[in-house]
Amino acid sequence: MTTVRMEAFSDGVIAILITIMVLELHVPNGADLTALRPMLPIFLSYLLSFVFLGIYWNNHHHMMVMTDEINGGILWANLHLLFWLSLVPFGTSWMGANHLAPVPTAVYGTVLLLAAIAYTILQASIIRHQGPGSKLKAAVGRDAKGIFSALLYVAGIPLAFVDPRIAVAIYAIVAMTWLVPDRRIENRIIRNAEERSRDA
Repeated sequence: MTTVRMEAFSDGVIAILITIMVLELHVPNGADLTALRPMLPIFLSYLLSFVFLGIYWNNHHHMMVMTDEINGGILWANLHLLFWLSLVPFGTSWMGANHLAPVPTAVYGTVLLLAAIAYTILQASIIRHQGPGSKLKAAVGRDAKGIFSALLYVAGIPLAFVDPRIAVAIYAIVAMTWLVPDRRIENRIIRNAEERSRDA
């Protein structure tokens, strides 16, 4: 099976999730800048989640570039990822509406952690399907960056009960480490293109 339908479906789901989140930014009561102050936690939660969804969309695209074909297991692994991503708007809204209260902040981090695990499972499913000469495996290597991100989530979730601001700062650090598209895959794509041009 080709990746076309899976990519299109995933793109559509992520676009809908971003739309759902922005609809939670209700117009404030008042016409001056002070009316925006109570919305600041909601907006910051939206901004963080927008960045996370953008990162997943970007890295999912790069992963699909390295994937020639898929099977049923990969389809289910992709749906598993989309399930956890579909909970991001809920976590975003709950955390923002309650001004970074401990439980919503911890739940938000848990959703991010489970989405990261689901992405790793999808990546592993593709590598397993590609076999010993996996292009994706050659690009991601041991995925130290992914493991490090998961460990940060694991640290941030309990810290939400100590000080939610620390937890959110940790979540933001994870986002910043992934803001630049995955260079491992981009470099592999460039090398593959150079090899093809030399062989031509």
